[in-house]
Parts: sequence; C-alpha cells; structure tokens
Amino acid sequence: MRLNRFDPRNIRVGTTSGGGGGFPGGGGGKAGCGTIVIVLIAALVFGVDPAQMLGGMDQGTAPQTQQQDGAQDAETLCNSNSYALETCNALASLNQTWEPVFRQAGVPFEDPILRFPASNNFSTGCGNGSVGMGPFYCPGDQTIYIDTGFYDQLGRMAGRGGDFARYYVVAHEYGHHIQKLTGVAAAIRSAQSQNPRAANQLQVRMELQADCYAGVWAGKNRNLIEPGDLEEGMRAASAIGDDALQRSAGQRINPEGFTHGTSEQRMEALQLGLNARDDSVCDRYVQMR
Repeated sequence: MRLNRFDPRNIRVGTTSGGGGGFPGGGGGKAGCGTIVIVLIAALVFGVDPAQMLGGMDQGTAPQTQQQDGAQDAETLCNSNSYALETCNALASLNQTWEPVFRQAGVPFEDPILRFPASNNFSTGCGNGSVGMGPFYCPGDQTIYIDTGFYDQLGRMAGRGGDFARYYVVAHEYGHHIQKLTGVAAAIRSAQSQNPRAANQLQVRMELQADCYAGVWAGKNRNLIEPGDLEEGMRAASAIGDDALQRSAGQRINPEGFTHGTSEQRMEALQLGLNARDDSVCDRYVQMR
C-alpha cells in the first residue's frame, strides 16, 4: 500500500515505557448522529440505562501523567526501524481519513496517541500492560500500544507478512479509538457489566466492528492499494480468528471462549468495510439481532 510519509507535526507519539480491545496473540453511521444520540441509541440496543452511561462516559480515563512529545520525538521514534515507520505512516493516514468524517458529522474528534513500549512490561491508563498482550488500544489514555516485534509474529501466523497486513493491525486498533469517541465502547462495557454471561459475545461484536472500520479506511484509500494487499489482509484476518488461534494452540474449538470472532467473521468484516467505504455498515455488529 503506497502510503505517504508521515508528518511528525500531525501525529502524537509517546516516548516513555510507562504509562481496549487488543489483537489476540500478540461519513455516515453513528458518528453522524452526534455522541449523545449515539449513547442513547446504544442504550436502546444493549438495554442499558442512558443516565448511567451519560454519567460514566469518562470513567476509566486516567489523568495524563506523561508529557506529550513534540515533532522531533515523533521523527526519532518513527524512524527507529522500518516497522515503526510503517506504523506512523498508517497512523497519519488514519487521522487524515477519519477526522473529516467526524468534522462533517459535527462530532468532536481527537487523534489517538501512539506508543512503542520500550520494555516488556509497562503501565497504561488501563493498568499494567505487557508486550505479550500484543497490540492494543487503551481508552483510558486514548493510546494505541504496539510492539513492532509483533509484526514478525503476525507474518509467521499468516504464513506470509506484507505491509497491508501490518496496516490492518493499526487500523483495527484505531477502530477501537473510534468506538471510544462515539460512545459505542462505553455502551458495550455497560452492557457487559449488566449481563456478564454475554460479555464475550458483546466483545466479539466490538472487535468485528473494529475490523469493519479497518476495512472502511482501506476502502476510502483504495487508490493506494497495490496488487496482493487485499490477500495479505485476508490472510492476517484469517490467522487471528479465535478458531484458528485455538486450533493452532492444540485446543478444542470453543465458541464460548471467543473474544474476537472466527476467521470467517473477521475476513467478512474487513471485506464489508472495504467494499462499502462507509462506516455506517459497521453498525450492524453492535446491533442486537
């Protein structure tokens, strides 16, 4: 995928090792409704108390104890290795793609922070993190945490890597940031607390919506897609399906233990967003049927 080089002034990064949904193993839509309306719709969808949600929208948001870094820090970090540069290029593209969607809808937008952990264990706005968790988004500090070493692991899992597979990882985590901004994440967390038995099912819905959002980003930038990119993305989505991960671990396929969706579901969600190029199609994943 032919992404432009990032502008260090247009992305936010973090340099310290200290301090959502994560990756296992390592236009339209609700944004057009406005955040408050989104919360009310989500309350109806998941059967939660709107007053409780509106009162708790900012719960879990930790104070920013880390100093925000400047352009020079972004330049240094993003050029630390080729994977870091790809990640920063992807983040810049995601910001440029999603900010106009929110602006047109009149919904407040703030781009996420990107951090490359400098140690195996680190603190985040969501508690302690570790490299073994794989890439993840923390809504508490609105930060995407990525250890670039995961990309090699992803390449082994998918049988072959490719830049689009790595961009898909970043775009998926960015999808969780969108869910934070629109209130969908808060709605799902509230629904999970009220119905713990459905927690995994609700988590799967949120993860598939993030996959769909990743596809929307790719679809909106389809002119930059090169031959073989889509196949790379589909192989990555297939490799990280819950059923594939359980099978590769020698475990029995257990749908009750799914947290991200099957390989088929993840490929379908990515393809849906890519074909539609419209975030409203991704709403289906957080609507009860």
